[in-house]
Amino acid sequence: MKKIVIVEDDTKLRKYMEKYLKGYNYEVFVIADFENVEEEVLDINPDLILLDINLPTFDGFYFLKVIRRKRDIPIIIVSARSEEGEQIRGIEMGADDYVTKPFSMGILLAKINAVLRRTTIKSADVIEVCDMMLLCEGMQLKAHNTIIDLSKNEYKLMKMFMNNYTKVVSREKLLEELWEEESFVDDNTLTVNITRLKKKLRDMNLKCEIITKRGIGYVLK
Repeated sequence: MKKIVIVEDDTKLRKYMEKYLKGYNYEVFVIADFENVEEEVLDINPDLILLDINLPTFDGFYFLKVIRRKRDIPIIIVSARSEEGEQIRGIEMGADDYVTKPFSMGILLAKINAVLRRTTIKSADVIEVCDMMLLCEGMQLKAHNTIIDLSKNEYKLMKMFMNNYTKVVSREKLLEELWEEESFVDDNTLTVNITRLKKKLRDMNLKCEIITKRGIGYVLK
């Protein structure tokens, strides 16, 4: 279930948006304490933020700037400021869309769905787990501003581990992942690739590691 955070000081509108979006199977969080918006949002780590600009304690543009520095969370501005200059400012500062009040909830929902679709397509090329990112297009692993190249087999294994983070993956499943019609992959090949991958993770000083579960398989945790 996708998580949406609503940052809106109009209580009536906030409750209506919350109820409406919950009806479309979204997990909705509302921010009522505008002194700690940044901390609350980062703790929730939502899939999308609906952000009002006219907030009681600070300008929403400031919050947009702060979040953009720390996270790549999709943000749709929902504001009574309908001037073209304000809309351009919001988009140029990193907002994914801008909806002016009053608005139709149906249109807002369509924009939310569109932004999340674009984000899903974009994120499909990157898998993020623990303190590292797997860059699928280039078969690379990134952590702490360091990027290392992975072999084809190492990439396949790393992708399997990251997609099953904290879950044990059996040797049989890993062998199936490496198997190709034109090449035979034996048990020793798997062991060699796992060993190389373990070393690369250690060299990057990551918080997580690949742990051997003797007689069962391996787990990234």
